[in-house]
Amino acid sequence: MPKRSTISITIHPDGRVSRSDAAAYLGLSAKTLAERQRKGLPPASVKVGGRRFYFLQELDRFII
Repeated sequence: MPKRSTISITIHPDGRVSRSDAAAYLGLSAKTLAERQRKGLPPASVKVGGRRFYFLQELDRFII
């Protein structure tokens, strides 16, 4: 059986999370997400005030 771990992320009221929180949620590095975004690959992200965010719903779609 796979080993489970607990992570702590901050979810904004509109459902978005920071790149580092998205990476932790997906089990990837923030650098991997940045590279995927640069190449136009999912998961989709949005830029708000100079920072990159991911919506939790989009991350869940990416996992499946």
